[in-house]
Amino acid sequence: MTALELARWQFGITTLYHFIFVPVTIGLALCVAIFQTRWYRTGEEHWLRSTRFWGKLMLISFALGVATGIVQEFQFGMNWSNYSRFVGDIFGAPLAMEGLAAFFVESTFLGLWIFGWGRLSKKVHLACAWAVAGSTALSAYFILAANSWMQHPVGYKMAGGKAELTNIASVLFNNTALYAFAHTMLAALLTAGMILIAVSAWHLRQGRETQVFGGAMKIALPLVTLAAIATVIVGHFDGILMTEQQPMKMAAADATFNTEKGAGLSLFATGDFKSNPEGLNRNIEIPNLLSWITTGYPQGEIKGINNLNREYQRKYGPGNYTPIVAISYWTWRAMIGCAFAMLAFAAWGWWLQRKGKLRDSKWFLRLAVPAVALPFVASASGWLFTEMGRQPWVVFGLLKTDIANSPAVGPAQIWITLVGFTLLYGVLAVIAGRVFLKAVRKGPVEAGKAEDPGQELALAY
Repeated sequence: MTALELARWQFGITTLYHFIFVPVTIGLALCVAIFQTRWYRTGEEHWLRSTRFWGKLMLISFALGVATGIVQEFQFGMNWSNYSRFVGDIFGAPLAMEGLAAFFVESTFLGLWIFGWGRLSKKVHLACAWAVAGSTALSAYFILAANSWMQHPVGYKMAGGKAELTNIASVLFNNTALYAFAHTMLAALLTAGMILIAVSAWHLRQGRETQVFGGAMKIALPLVTLAAIATVIVGHFDGILMTEQQPMKMAAADATFNTEKGAGLSLFATGDFKSNPEGLNRNIEIPNLLSWITTGYPQGEIKGINNLNREYQRKYGPGNYTPIVAISYWTWRAMIGCAFAMLAFAAWGWWLQRKGKLRDSKWFLRLAVPAVALPFVASASGWLFTEMGRQPWVVFGLLKTDIANSPAVGPAQIWITLVGFTLLYGVLAVIAGRVFLKAVRKGPVEAGKAEDPGQELALAY
């Protein structure tokens, strides 16, 4: 394998691993703030115990997210020096805002929340919980703004062979970033909601802590249902935007090889086993649906992969400008399929709950545990679709991936770090998994057992 291929594998593996914890932390931070608000307003003890229990799981995820996220920064300079030189003037601003503003606020208020139990007033302590939830979202926004510039470069000028920032507002309020943020926040709500449902179902099957986990179900089931509906709606408008900004990615998502009006949405298709088969052997589709999703009109025009490839060759020079079609095609379907599966599952549970049949539904409670994999599959598929569907560009229309890596770094150096990071992440996964599962099995601390909740949560962190 070449240094470029190894660098791409390393970045992909570490990023996917890191992104396991990002939506968990963002979503659970919001849920913990909601539970603590319920306790503050009602004074009911089970909401306090719920806050501390889910807060412990949130802190475990937060710690792993920080540890795995730091690696991303080093890879920019180590494996992708040409990319760093090209985008450094633009990337530096949102990344600095994320580290010096959002993450600083997040860490500060997280510490106050952990050690403030019994030391701060209930109102101030609750405000700290909401500050943590808000700052985690803000931190994600700055990262997404930087990444969205790679998808849709704005607010820059070319000087000396690199991009220079001319308008920070254009970068921060890029419409691509706004849609990506909405999508990511909904993914976080879906992830946290499905974790709440799975853990609560496991305990309810055993008849344990019915107040704590019954209360979590009452919040999680409508949360996942409504978040899944919102995800589908946002995805529709995101598809329209993507068709305008990255038509090749959208064409690859549905394996549309030739430009057509009234394009159908493919349900199942096969082609020759190569990166760009240039056509399909078979295709089962719903007529006109792709045009409606991506343009807003049933007879809207969808540019085809082959047509776009020829257009880009004239515009950017000789080369192949298509991503791996099969990956774009199936990751898009995996993401959408998981969203609809979560919608159906949560709506079923919500209906059972309203009928008073949830705790007696053996099938729902049993399926809830494996169903927790759905948001993680959706997030991983969405990331693969977003990043690999943009290829061969690392910055769309400006910088190709094959010239963005570090020319002085060879395969041997990357093999060392790739193996090292993989082993390190494997150890972290085992430790975090055992701690997380132990906390889940233990359940909420009984009333009066922990006089200093801050110490209990600090140990989790």
